[in-house]
Amino acid sequence: MVQAGEPGNTRPGGRTARVRAAVLAAAGDALAESGMNGLDLTDVARRAGVGRTTVYRRWGTVPALVADLLQDMAEQSQPRVETGSLLKDLLANARLVRETLAHPRQGRLFKAIIAAATCDERTARALHRFYEVRISEWAPCVEQAVERGDLPEGTDAREVIRAVSAPLYYRLLASGHPLDEAAAERCARAAAVAARAGVYMR
Repeated sequence: MVQAGEPGNTRPGGRTARVRAAVLAAAGDALAESGMNGLDLTDVARRAGVGRTTVYRRWGTVPALVADLLQDMAEQSQPRVETGSLLKDLLANARLVRETLAHPRQGRLFKAIIAAATCDERTARALHRFYEVRISEWAPCVEQAVERGDLPEGTDAREVIRAVSAPLYYRLLASGHPLDEAAAERCARAAAVAARAGVYMR
């Protein structure tokens, strides 16, 4: 979550909420099109159809705007659906990650944010918070599998979830291999097999 005192951390309603939604959508479009170097608060205001002073007063800096964008993305992401099966849960997680990263806009958006996080501390903190929110949402499916006796006691649930998505991010950022359904399924199945073998024991 964005910490208290950071620009963009208020959760208003009404017109202010509509302005925030418009600005964040415009920021996401700009990031997907031109990357972090192309993100300019004045241009974002123009795209969103709001006053320049409104954007500068609320967010103040590009990193603050990106932090709020990431928080909003975490909040708007599809919720986890419980299936009662470890493999089915991990497959659902892998498919959600794949669909996001393979999306023409969202894939470029994540590339831009991850690249920026390598050299901007505030963007890095916001990105880390984003992933912690997502991992925290999905970790219970692994904890439930432990409770059912499907996985060894002491399995690190968060590491299992990270193991599902990490190869998909590698494909996005490094290998250039297709982000297809088969890749997502392999990631989920590999994580499930490794977890059952005790690879992710604390």
